[in-house]
Amino acid sequence: MLILGLTGSIAMGKSTTALAFRGFGLPLFDADLAVHDLMGPGGRAVAAVLDAFPETGDACTGIDRKKLGARVLGNPPALTRLEAILHPAVREAERRFLQRASRNGDRIVVLDVPLLFETRGERRCDATVVVSAPPALQRARALARPGMTPERLDAILRRQIPDALKRRRADFVVRSGAGRAQALADVTAVLKALSRRTPRRWPEGWLTHSQRRTARGGVGDDGGTPEREDE
Repeated sequence: MLILGLTGSIAMGKSTTALAFRGFGLPLFDADLAVHDLMGPGGRAVAAVLDAFPETGDACTGIDRKKLGARVLGNPPALTRLEAILHPAVREAERRFLQRASRNGDRIVVLDVPLLFETRGERRCDATVVVSAPPALQRARALARPGMTPERLDAILRRQIPDALKRRRADFVVRSGAGRAQALADVTAVLKALSRRTPRRWPEGWLTHSQRRTARGGVGDDGGTPEREDE
């Protein structure tokens, strides 16, 4: 099973590109949707987030993402604390998704992760694709969103690796600023190229440290140091 990491900065057209991959029948994991589920009513991360940021919601209704965003945006220590809660939980959701896809015999799957490079998630993918558009178009798209301001957009962009660097690091680029036909052609070209690649990351790249030791004949240590998200 080959794992394709899909990423792109805010307002680059990643969601539309994700729909294109789904249109070709590829199973797709949406990290943003996973975070929404984790922090919604009954979500697995609600208790931990409320413990860290009690003013952002309650156990019945879940986390108010607007309040949480206002609490952590521009506050690096608070953001780091939130990421320490959410990133491992999203990673586990990704793992469950991949396990299901593997059992189903899927040949290619897509992980739609906005902060793929920022969290070093590309090391667990066989290939990566970044969705890109000209900066002026990106900014116009972003500022057209409800509640978005220039200051908020700038704060979000400071958290993200610059688009030019993402394009250099990615295996493929989908150009969303050149029209839907060009973006679809780029997606088609990605799938054609992937058909010639050999999967290498699943499952070895997704094992915890103790699982790798056990698989190689060592002794597992379930009571040891928790696995780092960036491993």
